[in-house]
Amino acid sequence: MQARLLGWRDIGPEVRHFDFDVPSLERFEFAPGQFVSLSGDRDGRKITRAYSIASPPKGNRFELCLNRVQEGVFSPHLFELEPGDVVQAKGPFGAFTLRTPVRDTLFVATGTGIAPFRSILRSRLPEDSENRFTLLLGVRFETGLLYREEFDQLERRHLNFRFLATLTRPENAWSGLRGRVQEHLTPALAGRRDVDVYICGLNEMVKDVRRQLGEMGFDRKQVLYERYD
Repeated sequence: MQARLLGWRDIGPEVRHFDFDVPSLERFEFAPGQFVSLSGDRDGRKITRAYSIASPPKGNRFELCLNRVQEGVFSPHLFELEPGDVVQAKGPFGAFTLRTPVRDTLFVATGTGIAPFRSILRSRLPEDSENRFTLLLGVRFETGLLYREEFDQLERRHLNFRFLATLTRPENAWSGLRGRVQEHLTPALAGRRDVDVYICGLNEMVKDVRRQLGEMGFDRKQVLYERYD
């Protein structure tokens, strides 16, 4: 199918939020947490890359949160797109979605790994006031806290949602958490072992968090993850 770019906005250093629609469909059905594959011809060869959907289902539209990789083979092309341009897309794919039955959940993300959790939280919170959700987001600098205002608003609006942000290179004025997300797992879990944990980010972080959870006694079925390097 063809996805048409409706608009974009920069949301962090070298990070852009894209809004697409699929003109051939009345509804683009997907489960929050899934991804789409975008493809195009670059230097005479077809390039395909997978990107997590960053929005809840809404008509025939979907949103992406992409990091520009300066030496990448496809992301620079996507950053050149202007409203009205089209790109080939396939999907949705993936099983990085909320388990059934849903229960109290911790989401752990770094950088653009926040995308599937934005999709899940914006879809789930309006209809679920019983289960508790915690989002632990780690980035280097405060300017890299993607969708910060949105998550702050969700935290104020929904008593069952908690947003924790940590920086590895904070300015002196930063009053929030400091260090890697791995350092804040224990307080984020508050001593509980009866929650599901979803992890999305760079491979090293994902492996480290999974290791820590295993040492804490978490069953493998409680831990779902997706890595993007």
